Amino acid sequence: MEALDKAERWILVIEDNEDDERLATRTVSKAGRLERMFVARDGAEGLSILKNCIPPGLVLLDLKLPRLSGMDVLSAVRQDERLCGLPIIILTSGGEPSEVAACYELGCNAFIRKSTDYETYIDELTRTLEFWLDINSLPPIARPPNLESEDVPHRKEAAVP
Repeated sequence: MEALDKAERWILVIEDNEDDERLATRTVSKAGRLERMFVARDGAEGLSILKNCIPPGLVLLDLKLPRLSGMDVLSAVRQDERLCGLPIIILTSGGEPSEVAACYELGCNAFIRKSTDYETYIDELTRTLEFWLDINSLPPIARPPNLESEDVPHRKEAAVP
């Protein structure tokens, strides 16, 4: 296994709410992040991307998703030998204590409640990105067989407003 080069890093946001997607995309842009960002609109699409593409440097995962819940995505990723070390940050508007505990039991790396205050949300997400993509050393993650460094999702990337 090899660690992903910074040039290969990209961010996968698994989020069905367009407003939350725009906030995340705008935050990445305002923070001067160079990583590409891709948005999956439901849990099944997100899991398919993770299993069939070069893994992202970071996953921002909502819990309340259509087709496959965020907890189901988290569980499936942690059971996948190739993806189990992938940093997954729960970014959700929920956050009952039992929900937080369940996510940590399934192996999330952090649980962040989406603030309803715009500036607070931007600040918290910016600091999260800085830690996970700049300070933290990513674990080695095996590439799927026959994939080149360009093999990231082939659908249009998230637009930066």
